[in-house]
Amino acid sequence: MKKAIIGLLLMICWTIPISTGVQAAEKQASPNADLVSQAKSAILIERDTGTILYEKNVHQKLPPASMTKIMTMLLIMDAIDQGKLKWNEKVRASEYAASMGGSQIFLEPSEEMTVDELMRGIAIGSGNDAAVAMAERIAGSEKAFVEMMNKKAKQMGLKDTVFKNATGLPAEGHYSSAYDMAMMAKELLKYDEVTKYTGKYEDYLRENTDKKFWLVNTNRLVKFYPGVDGVKTGFTADAKYCLTATAKKDGMRVIAVIFGAPTPKERNEQITKLLDYAFSQYQTHPVYKRNEVISHVKISKGKKKEAELVTAEPISVLTKKGANVKDIQKVVKLKENVKAPIQKGEELGTLVLKQNGKKLLESPLVAKQSVQEASWWDLWKRTLSSFVKSA
Repeated sequence: MKKAIIGLLLMICWTIPISTGVQAAEKQASPNADLVSQAKSAILIERDTGTILYEKNVHQKLPPASMTKIMTMLLIMDAIDQGKLKWNEKVRASEYAASMGGSQIFLEPSEEMTVDELMRGIAIGSGNDAAVAMAERIAGSEKAFVEMMNKKAKQMGLKDTVFKNATGLPAEGHYSSAYDMAMMAKELLKYDEVTKYTGKYEDYLRENTDKKFWLVNTNRLVKFYPGVDGVKTGFTADAKYCLTATAKKDGMRVIAVIFGAPTPKERNEQITKLLDYAFSQYQTHPVYKRNEVISHVKISKGKKKEAELVTAEPISVLTKKGANVKDIQKVVKLKENVKAPIQKGEELGTLVLKQNGKKLLESPLVAKQSVQEASWWDLWKRTLSSFVKSA
């Protein structure tokens, strides 16, 4: 009976003394519509909770131009996190990658750059050639990488996005929405390290050579708006001026997205208004950092009997400024009948924060480390040990 109860869904509840006055993932009353008047669509969210603070035509399907590279960078960061890619690994540019037009870092066929250098080329210089070189390294071809991009979007529940390439160059049927772009940026920004790239205003590639190349961030707000450290601009004749921006102030990170502004000046002005609105009206209360151990889950037939579960992203509670309420409940739901092998980062549970019975947010709990399947010898020793203890 005891084992049966343990095998059921585990729920652990206790109180966290934190203030909250805004329900996570719930739309807030939008401010004056004039906040974003010169754009086709826009959205403003708080990163940790995903709460929408402002919206305009958020599900309208539009060409995202180089904001596409947010998903490209996300898959790069996933590969780094999973140990499939190293920052100092050298990547050789193919003829195809070097042939990319538009924004580029002017890779030569067979030229080698490290993952770190190519990431700078993507995040700062919006290099299409750098994006394709990384796509080919991760998936073998750009086509296979695009399949990964669309699969990731589907896994994230994004319904307004279809990718046709890794760059955002014009292509029929290549589209996204303000909402989907905000969610991609939200996922990307769980990796704190990424802002080391997206938040840099200028840098150089091929230093100490006669082909030294100056990178200047296409997102000018990185230099001119305090706290802005990403994420990606976009422009084509069809898409007009687009920007997914993020800024952090007093521990609160927000994401603002603009599609289809007529000029870069108007795009930046409207992003600035959105950021100003967020920081003047809201505040966050951090609960957990990413990779904090929250619980453990039993592993069947594994080299280890259990795995530590950690937060997959930073977790905070959002409030209106000055709000003072308390009693946040934490509920941990664990996956049942978990069998080895499991991979690092595999989702094995869920963390839910509630207040007065109402759900504030829900976030995945993932395995801190991989657990390999136990050999017959491991299982025999474990059985013998249990027998001796019970004798």
